[in-house]
Amino acid sequence: MYNNNINAEKVIEDITEWIKKYFEENGTPDTKAVLGISGGKDSSIAAALCVKALGKDRVIGVLMPQGEQADIDCSRKLVEFLGIENYTINIGSTVNALLDEISADMTLTRQAEINTPARIRMTTVYAVAACMNGRVVNTCNLSEDWIGYSTKFGDSAGDFSPLSDLTVTEVVKIGDTLGLPYELVHKVPIDGLSGKTDEENFGFTYEILDKYIRGELDLADNPELKAKIDSMNARNQHKLKLMPKFEYKSIE
Repeated sequence: MYNNNINAEKVIEDITEWIKKYFEENGTPDTKAVLGISGGKDSSIAAALCVKALGKDRVIGVLMPQGEQADIDCSRKLVEFLGIENYTINIGSTVNALLDEISADMTLTRQAEINTPARIRMTTVYAVAACMNGRVVNTCNLSEDWIGYSTKFGDSAGDFSPLSDLTVTEVVKIGDTLGLPYELVHKVPIDGLSGKTDEENFGFTYEILDKYIRGELDLADNPELKAKIDSMNARNQHKLKLMPKFEYKSIE
């Protein structure tokens, strides 16, 4: 990953103050931050920032394996490292039951198979938050949002988002500065379905994407790649915008 010029210490300080202010304005002194813990960099770093801002007693991690999860030990390592309250809720039977009901009357598409677990996970996190006087942490980053690598009303949902204006490169630097375990911050993201890494699915690296987002690379020498990234960004704008609504104007 390329070495950008982000002042990680300053960004951490700013995010910490921003989280504190959010909870002052959107809760009570005992309102908690609740988030899904995947064991990857984004949820690990978002959780660590919430602990820094609120204290570990006000952060709750939700581990949500779908049946057997090969890397569940990473999730456990993170909650143990931070010392936060956590719950393991297996969503496997719920996902299977819902998909079975759907497939009984129609052909189940690959898109439904991929997105449904993410939406059930977010429903689960909100249910825990409702039981714990919590606010749900969105853990998306700018790089993934830029090309639509998230599920609408799934991992793209949340009540507040500490990382969505930061690229993967910047998020990783923040994680290292926070002193989180190296294997969590630098864990290679895999989609969990095809067995491919994110970058294998994209056809380009986060390094290239992040440089392009920050204007450090114009891709003039690779117009096909530029067009691919621009197209991904354009067709996924609906995930980042408020739902369009008809605006009624009364006639006087």
